[in-house]
Amino acid sequence: MFKRLSLLSLLLVSGIFISERVMAQRILGGISAGINLTQVDGDDLYGFNKVGFNAGPMVIVPLGKSRNWSASMELLYSQKGSSHWSSVDSAKYQLKLDYAEVPLIIHYTDKKLISGGIGFSYGRLINYRETKNKFYDSLYKYQTALSYDDISILGDVQIRIWSKLWVDLRYQYTMKSLRTVSVDKFWLAPRNEPVVRKQYNNVISLRLTWIFNQPKIEKHPTKQGSSE
Repeated sequence: MFKRLSLLSLLLVSGIFISERVMAQRILGGISAGINLTQVDGDDLYGFNKVGFNAGPMVIVPLGKSRNWSASMELLYSQKGSSHWSSVDSAKYQLKLDYAEVPLIIHYTDKKLISGGIGFSYGRLINYRETKNKFYDSLYKYQTALSYDDISILGDVQIRIWSKLWVDLRYQYTMKSLRTVSVDKFWLAPRNEPVVRKQYNNVISLRLTWIFNQPKIEKHPTKQGSSE
């Protein structure tokens, strides 16, 4: 699996540095960097409190005569997880999930200034760390192991802010649960059976994207001799 991801990364990076003349006709290359604001639904710890890194190269293939439609593929290093450090209660917990992620997205771009897209993403867990105290362990029991595969649906909006630079707001949600846990909610009555929860990554990303060989916005000259 890691060999395949490494090969894909090499192909994406190599594609970016192909001559601009060839790429302008067929394919665009870019790179993104930003942050993830994340939580894990199903851990009963609410709020996008975990901040992670999101970065990687991409290739974009324009579609149709107008080139308003496009398909893109990215290779990202994406950090997700959950964090809960509170003085109100005794449960201290942090889950760090590092993924190699491949989003596939269809975009529609209007007037070369704003773009919206939807798609899917496959992520492979490459590293994780879980920090918790004994009080948290007394509440949560894992019924299944943490999955190494993350399949998610996503949508994003991009706005061109300068030349070849875009700002990107993306929302992403896991379709396949990460694992199943049972939660012992002792503060609820009657205390008979734990509540079973499936856990899902819930992610908001804010990124900057630079498109290396993107055409400039054409300025249409004002027609002379036209009447108002």
